[in-house]
Amino acid sequence: MITVSEFGRLSDGTPVHAFTLHDGERSVTVLDYAGAVQSIVTPDREGRLVNVALGYPDAAGYENDTFHLGAIVGRCAGRIKEGMLVIDGKLYKLNCTDRGNHLHGGPGGFSHKLFSYAVVGDTLALTYISPDGEEGYPGRLTATVVYTFSDGALRIRYLATTDAPTAVNLTNHTYFNLSGGGDVLGHVVRLHADKIVKTDETMASCGGFRDVAFTAYDFNTPKEVGRDIKGDAGLLSEGGYDHSYLNAGGEFAEIFSPVTGIRMTLTTDLPSVHFYTGNALHDAFLPHAGLCLEAQLISNNVNVAEYRALGSSFLRPGERYEHTAVYRFDTV
Repeated sequence: MITVSEFGRLSDGTPVHAFTLHDGERSVTVLDYAGAVQSIVTPDREGRLVNVALGYPDAAGYENDTFHLGAIVGRCAGRIKEGMLVIDGKLYKLNCTDRGNHLHGGPGGFSHKLFSYAVVGDTLALTYISPDGEEGYPGRLTATVVYTFSDGALRIRYLATTDAPTAVNLTNHTYFNLSGGGDVLGHVVRLHADKIVKTDETMASCGGFRDVAFTAYDFNTPKEVGRDIKGDAGLLSEGGYDHSYLNAGGEFAEIFSPVTGIRMTLTTDLPSVHFYTGNALHDAFLPHAGLCLEAQLISNNVNVAEYRALGSSFLRPGERYEHTAVYRFDTV
């Protein structure tokens, strides 16, 4: 069952709607603004209901947000080096905001857009039509994000089509805190991945991979987030993890809070998952108040053929971009 309510209004008076997907006593609330996951409520080991997603209490929070809190980010997630996008020999310069790079679709990306909505049974579909030239991207892109929530599993399906050659790489940017408060440094994490994507001094993916074995980046054996968070110069300079892991297939991640006993697992058909530990959170939140698992194509693959071979962001008329990520919640 899905219930709909008015969440608030934007500064221009436009209403923002909240859609609550019910799964017994569990629930997920999604907004039509940014397609943001505003809350995820699930029982802990004692049966008490806990909100395990960071969210703002009002529409103004999302309108003024700089952290992409819970949002769908696009057209392209992650960093595109210097905003350089070349299609059929033509250079398109994307808007840049992060150390000279294009980040998460630019300042006017999907995380600051109002989506149209359709509710069919237990399914919520949010659609945004990005006009030709938005944030520098060519082509008119129609993106739809479909949410379902049943048996403790939040399924997010991404679809997109275009009327001209362009690039697309959508993801969800929910910050999870399975303890319902405090920081996530004590969360126990397992990531089924043997490699991370190499980055340059601006944190843009630059070609090649790095083995995680015997490094602070290795989560194949479960460990606390904070155990090695200062384990090398790269982690120290960023304040924590902000790295793309190569998906080895199957169940990619398992996150567990010893405080509540809540466990979350992630499966996805995408080739990488970006692991971010909320290093830059401030204002209403503390650093490391939540962690993100951003299932996506490898960022900057438009400029790195090695990454593109594992999944391309380029999209042409007549093709369909389609990927799925599933976040499952239970207790142990």
